[in-house]
Amino acid sequence: MTGAPITASIEIARRPDDVFAYLDDLARHSEWQEQLISAQKLGDGPTQVGTKSAETRRMGKREQTTTYAVTEHDPPRVFGFHGTDGPIRAVGRVTVEPLGGGSSSRVSLVLDFEGHGFGKLLLPLVRSQSRKQVPKDQQLLKERLESGA
Repeated sequence: MTGAPITASIEIARRPDDVFAYLDDLARHSEWQEQLISAQKLGDGPTQVGTKSAETRRMGKREQTTTYAVTEHDPPRVFGFHGTDGPIRAVGRVTVEPLGGGSSSRVSLVLDFEGHGFGKLLLPLVRSQSRKQVPKDQQLLKERLESGA
C-alpha cells in the first residue's frame, strides 16, 4: 500500500451490538454505500474470518464485480477485510467503540487500496474518489441505523 490511507469516523446513536450486527450483514452493505449496486455473502454460516463477499460496484460509467475476504472479525468491535481479485483491491478495518455508557457508538474506518497490473495507475484516482465518498457513505450508515435499520 502506498499513499495515505483514508480514515474517517462517525458517531451513531445506536448500541455497538446493533451497529456491528448491521455491518456484519454483508448483503446489506448496498443499503448504505452509494456506489455499491449489490453485495452477496458467499457460503453459508455466520460471518467470520475467511468469509467472502462478492460486490458489484459502480466505478464511473462501469460496473465492476470484485470479491473480498474477512480478515479480522471480533464482534462487536472489529471487522477487517481485504480484496482478493481485480485490479484495485480494498484493504480496510472498521472499529466500533461504545460511547455514552454503551448507548451509542463511534464507527471508525481505515481504508486503503492495492493496485495490481494496470490498477497501479488508477490508485491516485480511486483514493481521491474514495476520500469524497467515504463520508457520504458513513452519513448514510448513520441515517439508516438511527432510523431503525
